[in-house]
Amino acid sequence: MLMPKKVKFRKQQRGRMTGKAWRGSSLSFGEFGLKALSCGWVTNRQIEAARIAMTRFIKRGGKVWIRVFPDKPITKKPPETRMGKGKGAPEAWVAVVKPGKVLFEMEGVSLETASEAMRLAAMKLSVPTKFVARGGAAESGEKVS
Repeated sequence: MLMPKKVKFRKQQRGRMTGKAWRGSSLSFGEFGLKALSCGWVTNRQIEAARIAMTRFIKRGGKVWIRVFPDKPITKKPPETRMGKGKGAPEAWVAVVKPGKVLFEMEGVSLETASEAMRLAAMKLSVPTKFVARGGAAESGEKVS
C-alpha cells in the first residue's frame, strides 16, 4: 500500500476541495490516462485495487504509472466513543483529487485494451473519471464512471 515513510505531523485537518487541478492535468508519461471529473479523496486501498485491476487485465503487456500519492492522514475515533477526548487515531491515507487530475497513465497496449483496463480501474475509485488518450482521438474522453 502507498503511504508516506515519514511525516512531520501525524494528524491533519480535513481542508476544503475547491477549484480545478492546475498541475498534473495532462498526460506526461503514457499514451492513455484516467482523468478525474470531480473533487474527492482517493484512499491508498482504492489506488492499490485499481492498480491490481489494470495490471491483471493487461497481463504482461504495457506499463502503468500511478500519478497520485496518498499523503494526507485521515483519523477516526473508535465506535461508540463519546465526543471529546481529542482527535482520533490515523486510520487511512488519502490523495486529494481535483477535477482534471490524471490519476493513472498507461502505454504499450492497444486503445481497446487500455480503455477496458481503465474502465475496470475506474470502478474501484470513489471519484467519477473519464478515459483520455494522447493525440486527440479520445482526448475529449467518454465518461467511465
